Amino acid sequence: MATANVVAVIGAGAAGMMAAAAAAGTGAIVTVYERNRMAGKKILVSGKGRCNFTNDCSVQELVEGFGPRGRFLYSALSSFGPAQMCALMENLGVAYKIERGRRVFPASDRASDVRDALYNRAVGSGARFMFGRRIARLALEGGSVVGVIDTRGASFCADAVICASGGASYPATGSTGDGYALARQAGHSVNEPMPALVPMETVEEWPRSLAGLALRNVEVTLLDGDRASASEFGEMLFTHYGVGGPIILTLSRAVCRAQRSRREVRPGRFILSIDLKPALSEASLDRRVQRDLAAMSRKQLKNSLDMLLPKALIPAIIEFAEVDETTPANQVTAAQRAALVGALKQLRLTVLGPRPLEEAIVTSGGVELGQVDPRTMESKLAPGLFFAGEVLDIDGPTGGYNLQAAFSTGRLAGVSAARQRRG
Repeated sequence: MATANVVAVIGAGAAGMMAAAAAAGTGAIVTVYERNRMAGKKILVSGKGRCNFTNDCSVQELVEGFGPRGRFLYSALSSFGPAQMCALMENLGVAYKIERGRRVFPASDRASDVRDALYNRAVGSGARFMFGRRIARLALEGGSVVGVIDTRGASFCADAVICASGGASYPATGSTGDGYALARQAGHSVNEPMPALVPMETVEEWPRSLAGLALRNVEVTLLDGDRASASEFGEMLFTHYGVGGPIILTLSRAVCRAQRSRREVRPGRFILSIDLKPALSEASLDRRVQRDLAAMSRKQLKNSLDMLLPKALIPAIIEFAEVDETTPANQVTAAQRAALVGALKQLRLTVLGPRPLEEAIVTSGGVELGQVDPRTMESKLAPGLFFAGEVLDIDGPTGGYNLQAAFSTGRLAGVSAARQRRG
């Protein structure tokens, strides 16, 4: 009678917990080694503590969202995609809701519900978790992976090892790039880790005075020179260094890709053009401004736009339009009004560059995909070694894409590793 496979999982994040449950559910003896004192630390901070765990879209749409590298995910997503993830959450007692952009969140708005459900599922499937255990090296024999060795020098034998240690963003959650060193030890190439979804710094300093102000239902277009590179509608945030928020994070991918390809990201190359009133045409907005100024005819311009804008943003708009803020509302000329409308529809900020990798939501770079079998997530170089999640060189936009990729690759790696047999 064949004995059960022994599987070691490195990392108890989204990919690691999914891999552990899948492998244990297939009958393997599974141990998860986690450097933190708890599981799913990064899940708890995802989606501002709400955890946007997937996107209610088709597998094809999800793949396309990752760009050319998305093809690598076909097998993983086809066997376990967004529909299956939503069904799993329901089966685990986590009701969900779908918000703008088809983003899927737990109905409770608590990321801890998602983390707890995944952890309890893995434990219930038979997986054992060892917290406070940081893996330092892989145990190799004849080029094959036969176990792991922790920072204390303790060795743990395994028929298969799943590296689900995460990327290098949010290091406080335990994602400090440990998996890259392990991959290199097994002969893998690791593409330089860089930020993928990250806030951006601006040349202009006025956003700093508005730190904490969120703008909803705005449209931001990223200009690369004179060309519109991408546009996003939704929420953005002013910060003490520039801008952040969901749509800024998505637009940052183009800036980060340019940085990764070694093209110069100089101040002035990328411009953020903010349409504060995307639902109104310039003509409609002009009529709206006229009405507001007429209603506030005895006030100065700086005190006449409260019905149109957050009060803190008004000085920036007036300055951008180059109109004297003390001008009486009933004396604003047609040309000045046109300038105000232009500022409301095309408020521009110059991108200085992306924030550091440590502040990124997702890491770009990682284990080279060409050295990993997409049908199993097993290394093509070191038998017995599997990869899952952010340690791989693949990243997608905001909206649940990256967590779904972690869940899907984790599950595929877990199922595949449980079938691993030594000669």
